[in-house]
Amino acid sequence: MFAPDEVERARRYHRPLYIVFLVDTTLGLVALSLIVFTRVGSWLYDVVDELSWWGRALLFPMLVLGVLTLLRLPLSFWRGHVRERRWGFSTQTAGGWLLDRAKGFAVAAVLSAVAVLAFVALARALPGAWPAAAAPGAALLVLALGFAAPIVLEPLFNSFRPLGDAALAGELRALAESAGVPVRDVLVADASRRTRRENAYVSGLGGTRRIVLFDNLLDASEPRQIRLVVAHELGHRRARHVERGTLLAMAGAAAVVLVLWGLLSWPALLKAIGASGPGDPRVAPFLFLVVSVFELIALPLGSALSRRWEREADRSSLELTRDPEAFESAHRRLARANLADLEPPRAVYALLFSHPTPPERIAAARAWAREATKS
Repeated sequence: MFAPDEVERARRYHRPLYIVFLVDTTLGLVALSLIVFTRVGSWLYDVVDELSWWGRALLFPMLVLGVLTLLRLPLSFWRGHVRERRWGFSTQTAGGWLLDRAKGFAVAAVLSAVAVLAFVALARALPGAWPAAAAPGAALLVLALGFAAPIVLEPLFNSFRPLGDAALAGELRALAESAGVPVRDVLVADASRRTRRENAYVSGLGGTRRIVLFDNLLDASEPRQIRLVVAHELGHRRARHVERGTLLAMAGAAAVVLVLWGLLSWPALLKAIGASGPGDPRVAPFLFLVVSVFELIALPLGSALSRRWEREADRSSLELTRDPEAFESAHRRLARANLADLEPPRAVYALLFSHPTPPERIAAARAWAREATKS
């Protein structure tokens, strides 16, 4: 299906990245644990200790995230810029990459600070019943981000324009109509100013839903392949994967609040983290640690569910286009352009792979074509 040298080249690219992921994740958890359970956290907290409670609730989480970001910056820079340039993917300068990181940090810091402030304020206002308000509040925050991300967050990193090819746009809209999920917007993102990787995605909820194509995907692909990729994204829309994923994220956010309720009711733990209770801004790094651990625990389940949804969208793209040849050629070309790992280690696949491997996808398409021929 793929030549041995292609498999080996992908292996040489990806294996160091898996090691760096493990090191980076471990570094983040260890550093965060030191901030939570040792005097390191007290030293950081002393910086904001003279402020009002709400000032501490806003600035302390920003300070913690800033320290963690700086500690992990060398690995992030090597992984996200140095190695990407070396392998011919990145089109950014070091300054451009750092600017993107600064934007990402600013967004994360503001959202985290607002979430911590709300958590602390509810715990102070409702000492005996704060989880009853914080759990639905966390779920609603996730929902709000689902609506806001396409129109507020995504434009911070990319510019978007309507698909300019009128004939192709018409074909894609007709494809959406036949899928039963007419789209309001098919947009093109200026991804090529950062990367040579090719991609497409669907995002948003309600009126903010849209399909986005990378401009380098549009430039490098044949119309049949573009139709196939868009049909895949329409498959996600038809199966309501974004909505279902949002509901799961909302449930996860509420579950984290309930876990925190149990943990922060434990006097020995409060003493260990140096907090007087859930209404003390000193709990901020502990909140981050619990969320990080929860995300790690959920990672293999989330990856497995994502792979299942990707298979559903692949099958939908075949049903919509009836073009298994375009499916195979598109996924071969994308695997080569993006240097996809064709034979990942089993543990890495289970933990990190949100998509089936290209050989898996092509094999499934061939099986679909045989079934279609019989029927």
